Amino acid sequence: MYYNVINAWAFWYLFHSFQDPLPWSVCPLNGNRTGFEEECEKASSTQYFWYRKTLNISPSIQDNGSVQWEPALCLILAWLVVYLCTLRGTESTGKVVYFTALLPYCVLIIYLVRGLTLHGATNGLIYMFTPKMEQLANPKAWISAATQIFFSLGLGFGSLIAFASYSEPSNDCQKHSVLVSLINSSTSIFASIVTFSIYGFKATFNYESCMNKVILLLTNSFDLEDGFLTASNLEQVKGYLASTYPSRYSEVFPQIKNCSLESELDTAVQGTGLAFIVYTEAIKNMEVSQLWSALYFFMLLMLGVGSMLGNTAAILTPLTDSKVISSHLPKEAISGLVCLINCLIGMVFTMEAGNYWFDIFNDYAATLPLLLIVLVETVAVCFLYGLRRFESDLQAMTGRPLNWYWKVMWAGVSPLLIVSLLVFYLSDYILTGTLRYQAWDASQGQLVTKDYPAYALAVIGLLVASSTMCIPLVALRTFVTRCLRRGGDTAHVA
Repeated sequence: MYYNVINAWAFWYLFHSFQDPLPWSVCPLNGNRTGFEEECEKASSTQYFWYRKTLNISPSIQDNGSVQWEPALCLILAWLVVYLCTLRGTESTGKVVYFTALLPYCVLIIYLVRGLTLHGATNGLIYMFTPKMEQLANPKAWISAATQIFFSLGLGFGSLIAFASYSEPSNDCQKHSVLVSLINSSTSIFASIVTFSIYGFKATFNYESCMNKVILLLTNSFDLEDGFLTASNLEQVKGYLASTYPSRYSEVFPQIKNCSLESELDTAVQGTGLAFIVYTEAIKNMEVSQLWSALYFFMLLMLGVGSMLGNTAAILTPLTDSKVISSHLPKEAISGLVCLINCLIGMVFTMEAGNYWFDIFNDYAATLPLLLIVLVETVAVCFLYGLRRFESDLQAMTGRPLNWYWKVMWAGVSPLLIVSLLVFYLSDYILTGTLRYQAWDASQGQLVTKDYPAYALAVIGLLVASSTMCIPLVALRTFVTRCLRRGGDTAHVA
């Protein structure tokens, strides 16, 4: 329901990438045309374009506002693309995936070459490869890592099972599993190098801009000779000015910003903030920024469409396989109805408070439920279906016996790791107390922390329950059905 909104935003930014200058590179003029918009000046041009022009975000989740017609049209377009790609089920999806999976690699290679040649790229790469023990000791980091690997591999979503159901019985699934895992992790590291090289450029650019502003301020305030004050002697000269001209320096001091490259690199963001604020901040400072912007958002769109095809296939496969449904509706109609219903529900995310609801779905619908579902899948295969039966199935498919390593991992290590993550996850939320969210304050031009209202907490609970409760409910139904069947058979025999 919610993931395709990312593709809608990617379409929005892609359409704006052909303007000169880029609309997020400068602040717009105010109504009197006497200066820039106050909200933009307090924040930044990229934040203003994201929060005000793209989302037109409300100050809190309680202020729902109205549907924004521009993002709504982009969402309709995004769902239309998904429908056209899934029109004939996996027959059409399989062909599209070749394009959506391979094209981003080409764009990433282009971005890698460009990123490594940017000024300050090495600062970002050093920051990336420098271990931070306090982060490694933080359970949240491992929960985020587990959620990310589940997302990128597609575990627990049903898309892998849906696609695998079309494979030949002789398919070497063991070999493919190892290959996909290696490619996935290698791609993540490769994409991280590209990201942090550009992130280093952005941090270095901001740091040097900050230093230049401080140098200009001190040069003008104390009538210093041009070129006398540099980044290398700034701290020394500041100390000299503070001791020699204490009264004048105290007047200027509130305007002197504390410039730090480390703090610029530490301002890490994730999710939509990384994709639509940090990257656009870096792109606007590149030469031929329109080209790099168009390339980036086209790549983002292809990645988003590829993910949506897998998610949609997980829903469409059981529906089209159902004799009750498929006997009344053709594949095209089933795909159309699924896309239409999700598109209509997705309009919630194009409202003024839509981004807050998007964050709820993104943070809670696919984190704890995902861990629970994958744990249940592992336990079901290893202990209910039976590891020996599963081993004989794999041997029949691959023609070779299963290595002891896989048995230990499936039956022991994996369940223990997932249970540990679940304990960390739940204890973190218990210790945190009231769930909070980041709301945009236009008057301050920054995000502020607010408590979720009661109805939002109820929706969060419903989201978590909706994904996981189907497992015990179906198990209970099956148990009751079997009990009734046995009772009926016994009565019949009597």
